[in-house]
Amino acid sequence: MLLSRSPALSERYRLEARAVAEVLPFRANSYVVDELIDWSAVPDDPMFRLTFPQPEMLPAADRELVAGLVAGSASRRRMNEVVRGIRARLNPHPSGQRERNVPVVDGRPVPGIQHKYRETVLFFPRRGQTCHAYCTYCFRWAQFVGDADLRFAGEVGPVVRYLRSRPEVSDVLLTGGDPLVMSARMLAGYVEPLLADSLAHVSTLRIGTKALSYWPYRFVSDPDAAELLALFRRVVAAGRRLVVMAHYSHPRELGTDVAVEAVRRVCETGASVRVQAPLIRGVNDEAALWQELWSSAVRLDMVPYYLFVERDTGPQDHFAVPLVRAWEIYRDAYARVSGLARTVRGPVMSADEGKVCVDGVMGAGEERVFVLRYLQAREPSWVGRPFMARFDPAATWWSQLQPVAGGGDFGPFTGGAGR
Repeated sequence: MLLSRSPALSERYRLEARAVAEVLPFRANSYVVDELIDWSAVPDDPMFRLTFPQPEMLPAADRELVAGLVAGSASRRRMNEVVRGIRARLNPHPSGQRERNVPVVDGRPVPGIQHKYRETVLFFPRRGQTCHAYCTYCFRWAQFVGDADLRFAGEVGPVVRYLRSRPEVSDVLLTGGDPLVMSARMLAGYVEPLLADSLAHVSTLRIGTKALSYWPYRFVSDPDAAELLALFRRVVAAGRRLVVMAHYSHPRELGTDVAVEAVRRVCETGASVRVQAPLIRGVNDEAALWQELWSSAVRLDMVPYYLFVERDTGPQDHFAVPLVRAWEIYRDAYARVSGLARTVRGPVMSADEGKVCVDGVMGAGEERVFVLRYLQAREPSWVGRPFMARFDPAATWWSQLQPVAGGGDFGPFTGGAGR
């Protein structure tokens, strides 16, 4: 087992890590294991924490229960029964993904689509619902645990038909999972129909991926790397904007020669690359790390985009950082980079009603408040309008905040948030 590479890990640690892996997905590859993790620093190494199950990712009672079943060689039936109950308590589909984001046409949900914001549709290609390696914090962990009832996935035909009837949509984001686990030929089968003349209003295609971080060989030496880059060029030549939404969680992910070469090759196709990731306790919760990441991104012609807040799903209690601390980290890192890196926005919560940015903390009368702003919203009229919430030093998520009377109360706390 991979954990045996570190003598610093006790037998109890390994047992509890196996228990976590029964509930939450785990996958690694040779590049992550051999090039990104410093095994001499395990278990404190940030890339190890980012990719390998940590015992504290489950509540103690659940962890002990599953560890006991593992140690006792419980039947698969009994294990599955316990695991399903734990997963159901981990909020597998946060922010209204299943209840509010899936469009319904002629009384039926459109498979493989989420349409939360007017201009942007998320498309989950059926063949792209895995990753080269899994992040321990992943808010889409439910895609990867083998339960069809928890998975979003679909084919391109229904997506094209839906988009033809939605001229307001300008952006389609291919997400997952990771679309770049697919072969270039398979990916083309999903991408090229989106370039049809009947979809001319779809001016931007985005691809959400961790491949640049976890498997940069995808763009350099994989057997179909050249074919993949040629597909990128065809998208650009068709007059569409191609944006690779790259998830970089730590500057070490840009520290290898192949990682740098992968970025260079993607940018050469005419695609642009935007850098985003959540703030994760024990992985990247230091301003200096974000300063280094954003500065490195700019040097490589990438655009710093979002610093997210860990979502209220899965192991959030283990990885979450208080909002006030998240804002301080963002503020300090932002102050240390050049203007070219100040395209980044954060800290941002992808909440039920939209993307809520914590713009700061300030005094208001006798109390302190969070100053908030929607960067994107289900209700477009809310975008860009500031509002306030009561300051709570322990709050880690939107639902823990309470509105301030007279603090811009135009409806941002509806839909159950802040209650």
